[in-house]
Amino acid sequence: MIHGNGTVGAGRRDALQKLMGLGGLVAAELLIPHRGNPALGAMSSQRVVPRRSSLEAFAGVYNVREFGARGDGQTVDTPAINKAIEAAAAAGGATVRFPAGTYLCFSLHLKSKVSLYLEQGATILAAETGAGGNYDAAEPNPWDMYQDYGHSHWHNALMWGEGLSDLAILGPGLIWGKGLTRGPREQESGVGDKSISLKNCHNVLIRDVSFLHAGHFAILATGVDNFTVDNVRIDTNRDGIDFDCCRNVRVSNCTVNSPWDDGLCPKSSYALGYARATENLTITNCYLTGTYQEGTVLDGTWKPFPPGAAVPRNGRFKCGTESNGGFKNITVSNCVMEGCRGVALESVDGALLEDIALSNLTMRNLVDMPVFLRLGSRMRGPAGIPVGKLRRVQISDVVVSNTDPRYASIISGIPGHEIEDVKLNNITILHQGGGTRQDATIQLAEKENGYPEPNMFGVTPSYGFYVRHVKGLEMTNVEVRYEKEDWRPVFSLHDVQGADFIHIKADDAPEVPVFALNQVSDFNLDLSRPLPDTHLESAGKKEI
Repeated sequence: MIHGNGTVGAGRRDALQKLMGLGGLVAAELLIPHRGNPALGAMSSQRVVPRRSSLEAFAGVYNVREFGARGDGQTVDTPAINKAIEAAAAAGGATVRFPAGTYLCFSLHLKSKVSLYLEQGATILAAETGAGGNYDAAEPNPWDMYQDYGHSHWHNALMWGEGLSDLAILGPGLIWGKGLTRGPREQESGVGDKSISLKNCHNVLIRDVSFLHAGHFAILATGVDNFTVDNVRIDTNRDGIDFDCCRNVRVSNCTVNSPWDDGLCPKSSYALGYARATENLTITNCYLTGTYQEGTVLDGTWKPFPPGAAVPRNGRFKCGTESNGGFKNITVSNCVMEGCRGVALESVDGALLEDIALSNLTMRNLVDMPVFLRLGSRMRGPAGIPVGKLRRVQISDVVVSNTDPRYASIISGIPGHEIEDVKLNNITILHQGGGTRQDATIQLAEKENGYPEPNMFGVTPSYGFYVRHVKGLEMTNVEVRYEKEDWRPVFSLHDVQGADFIHIKADDAPEVPVFALNQVSDFNLDLSRPLPDTHLESAGKKEI
């Protein structure tokens, strides 16, 4: 105990000595109150002044500056920060703290049971290759021919971890991938292409941090289970977050501006050397866009690209393209998509894509189509794998406005391999319109082995939905309108078995059919005035 004269009792002195012996000079100031300050109590005439690092280490916090990090944006702080991370790991787990400052870094090595905490005003800045160092070399991967180079390697990153558990990267600071490549130089020695890459990890949390100009990927997670991403802001020059072969993932409250590539992108590549599904994934309350110039979302100026800018404006949610292991049990809800592509679900490498639910989505100013479902046979993977399946997909409560006039939403399998059991409910689409009678005569190629992209078939012969090689389709309370008169049918169906349309509303030009049917069986249309209720056992070619 502390006596009134400021001396330390024998028991307390022993405890203090033990603490000092454990970690150097521990916070004796906290144990001996100060005289002259009523809030602090009396102060001993023999004060023990601790080093800040000792105090923070004792509290489970390691300050990178106490390990030699300068945070001046000029000095390469990689060795000091890695020492801090190693010390925290050696202690059995702790938090590594980044006070305000700019920490110029090459590859940082994440560890189990270690959290990085970036304070307000703290920036981890990716250094330019060769400017005082290099990024870790990309490790060998005997299966790298089955997916893009960026998906096949993890060590060539600003921060990476492999085989780890119980780690976190927390905000509200910034990760700036200034010195990373977005892809063109990523195979060169010493070049980094990812802000954060994780392989075969579990129990991971990323929260509150922001990413700017983050390279090929802001976050690449491969084989990561029990993964939570919350309140993260990404303003970048390629992919936002890729979840590859991951299980039990929760993504919420995120903002992603990724004009040049995908925003949130589940994948199931062969990068681990075997086919592993991405499953049990929920995404909610997120904003995805490709509208804004890089950096202007983070700085709050929200500057759109000028008209005619050569920017693809991707920014979307997409399952694929890498699709060896499959996608199962995925929900996306309460999300806003603006100035980007819509939703894409793709199985082209033998994947089983099933049990997907998308709901409460708004989409504005789309650069192609709202919905793209594709089952194909690119088969980029080991030989002998059969064509996959795409089935049991539900899309509901979606509002779309100002979608590209060239395209209808596409739901397309390939001959002999149908998409199965798709339900769309409570969907409103306002299309720009303007399609011609000549557009309505277009016959779309199958492109069975093609790279799956919504615009892969070119202009579609319908403006609402183009459906081909599908078994089991139900549309209820679907409304499709156009701003400019369109001379294409609203719905084109080719090789469809079992199609139910209930309470459909659509704009149609004079003498232009709402439905164009080709090789369709078990077709049902109900409660869709002024069209008559219709049941067709089989229709080789028919217009309604």
